[in-house]
Amino acid sequence: MEVQIFGVRKSAATRAALRFFAERRIKTHFVDLNERAASPGELRRFAQKFGVQALIDRDARRLIELGLKSALLSDDRWLEKLTLEPLLLRMPLVRHQQQLTVGPAEETWEAWVASARASA
Repeated sequence: MEVQIFGVRKSAATRAALRFFAERRIKTHFVDLNERAASPGELRRFAQKFGVQALIDRDARRLIELGLKSALLSDDRWLEKLTLEPLLLRMPLVRHQQQLTVGPAEETWEAWVASARASA
């Protein structure tokens, strides 16, 4: 089993996700969004499942700094902003094969681990 985690090291939720998988000896591929932005295609994959609004961290300090707290943008424009400004994202974004989660989702991750161990 291998998971891909998108986030930033400063994010407590991202660190919790990394720790969750490390404690269970699950191989992770961490993408630090401060070093390498998520591609628009990757973000679109999460947006198709959860909707663009679910990807936006409405409590992010960066959202307020940019004056976007009450912005009414199209989904495409939001995706563009999220690609350029990763600190606007709800973190972590976690992908295992075709399954995705946004934000802390330990119950879902537990199910992934259980099903991977059952099929092994």
